Amino acid sequence: MESIIDYRKVEIERADRLVMKEVSFSVGEGEFCYLVGKVGSGKSSLLKTMYADVDIEHGEKAEVLGFDLLHLRRKQIPYLRRHIGIVFQDFQLLTDRTVYDNLEFVLRATGWKSKGEIKDKIEEVLNLVGMSNKGYKLPNELSGGEQQRIVIARAVLNSPEIILADEPTGNLDSETGHSIAELLHGISEAGALVVMTTHNLQLLREFPGRVYRCADHLMTDVTAEYAPAITND
Repeated sequence: MESIIDYRKVEIERADRLVMKEVSFSVGEGEFCYLVGKVGSGKSSLLKTMYADVDIEHGEKAEVLGFDLLHLRRKQIPYLRRHIGIVFQDFQLLTDRTVYDNLEFVLRATGWKSKGEIKDKIEEVLNLVGMSNKGYKLPNELSGGEQQRIVIARAVLNSPEIILADEPTGNLDSETGHSIAELLHGISEAGALVVMTTHNLQLLREFPGRVYRCADHLMTDVTAEYAPAITND
């Protein structure tokens, strides 16, 4: 399987402070990848490097979808981000417009012009996330779980190859968080790479994937710790 994120000995700094070092990993389409670790361990910073919100200045290799992040020009960033859907913990929905208008805004901003095609696409993604009857609502009329489903709908509008989800269940109750993780897992099974930061370790057992732990400035593959136990009859 071809890697669509490929890092080799990457170093991440923020405000001249070392966040992570020796980051090496590669993941491909259809994979589900967790980043776990304590607050301040570098999970979110690592995620932000993947869509060029945090620069990578040192490393042997840092590629996302064929874009070389070590030598990325500012004018290339919008083209990279067109292939990435981002799910924020704090939603970042436009509060003065309906769910439908939030989604239409993104489509028009990314070049969609046909009213019919826009309508069909919005109906498609709302149906995908189980929110087909909520297009007329304002964000503040929705529960936290419903808002997060709309954020996921927004993230998949342009059929991105990668979904980056930063603590998407962090502000939700356990049952709602479970349903959001299930939804994201379904998106990965449909072919997208999903990279998700989380503190909810129970999800790692219910929805298996690659697991990387961030701690002491390092990133370690700990997938085996969360693999289902194999029992002999």
